[in-house]
Amino acid sequence: MKLQQLRPLLLAALAATALGSALAVHAGEAEIRKNLGRIPQFAKIDEVTKAPLPGLYEVRVNGFDIFYTDEQGNYLLQGSLFDLKERRNLTEERVAKLSEVAFDKLPTKDAIKMVRGNGKRRLAVFADPNCGYCKQFERDLMKIDNVTIQLFLYPVLGPDSVTKSRNIWCAKDKAKVWDDWMQRGVMPANAECDTAALTRNREFGQKYNITGTPTLIFADGTRTPGAIPAAQVEKQLSAVN
Repeated sequence: MKLQQLRPLLLAALAATALGSALAVHAGEAEIRKNLGRIPQFAKIDEVTKAPLPGLYEVRVNGFDIFYTDEQGNYLLQGSLFDLKERRNLTEERVAKLSEVAFDKLPTKDAIKMVRGNGKRRLAVFADPNCGYCKQFERDLMKIDNVTIQLFLYPVLGPDSVTKSRNIWCAKDKAKVWDDWMQRGVMPANAECDTAALTRNREFGQKYNITGTPTLIFADGTRTPGAIPAAQVEKQLSAVN
């Protein structure tokens, strides 16, 4: 048989193999979901996909929590999967990828915009006015120039955080009142206005699993939690802007 005659048969065989593989994955996912459902306290499963290790499946719940199971869902593992040859934490990389937030999708209308220098570089910060680490970070952030900062008030530390965030958001000069409080301890004056933006910030943070403050989001969507030093902020800004 000539090559031209074999080609359609080969393509059909490849298509059948791909379809069979897809059906097997789907069947495996259904069985995994069914069997893991035997655990009453297990969260609703967001996604089941093949893990990098053959025979292992990744089970994602609560948006960013990763578990591993076999292809029947009879065993469940919690922890990090490492590629020892490449010296990579595959679970950590996966969570980092899932945690990315497209910078251009950030609801900047609900943020306080602060421009320093030429403002060409971009950084978003979720912060609580009563967060000690946020105050430390704000002092370090003053060393960074040529950046536009989108500050999202994220009051998650109690009722007083909500009150202070309201007073800052409703101030005539939001950025100045924020800086005065965070860096100099000048209490924000009482102010009233529409604070729906603060509610939307909390909803956004819950959706994207922002669980601590400060949380930084860089222009490439990468997220960094915690009060990192100015040198690290500078390095990440330079890498992505």
